[in-house]
Amino acid sequence: MAKLLSTIAIEPLDPLIYSVREQRVILDADLARLYGITTSRFNEAFKRNRERFPHDFVFQLSKEEWESLLVVSETGNLSQIATGSQKHRDPKKRPWAFTEHGALMAANILRSERATEMSIFVIRAFVKLREQTAANAAILKRLAEIDNILLLHDQGLRELYDQIMPLLQPPPVPPKRKIGFQREDESGSALGV
Repeated sequence: MAKLLSTIAIEPLDPLIYSVREQRVILDADLARLYGITTSRFNEAFKRNRERFPHDFVFQLSKEEWESLLVVSETGNLSQIATGSQKHRDPKKRPWAFTEHGALMAANILRSERATEMSIFVIRAFVKLREQTAANAAILKRLAEIDNILLLHDQGLRELYDQIMPLLQPPPVPPKRKIGFQREDESGSALGV
């Protein structure tokens, strides 16, 4: 078990989990590799126990979804997610995407010691991603609150600025008295002579 744990610790599971149809999933070939069996053997066991996998546990990727996950290298070979037996996958056979519950159920149908041990790590990877998503949501919520506070402060500062600006202007220059004798007219205003 210690040898298996050290092997598991080396390979991160996060890159194997994708977001498809607004769900976190892991593909059949990746699960098969984690559980130490071939993809075809894994899919055989899955098909024999299909009644244990409702639609919210597993679904087959559409052609568009599968193509969007593929990354084609310059040589035309599949890279990144095309691991192991996926290199030789029949293009007509699209992969199955297993949700967290489907991955756990897959470990139960395989009934091997490695599958049982790996199911724990797969579930922990899903839980870790869920926690990260929740943490990110909390951070985004707090940033939105800070943004609103800053907008209110900006508005208050702008109003304060508009009120202070007239006070900061120099007082108007009082009209200067003209030098010399000033005579008043009938209305009482001074007339210059």
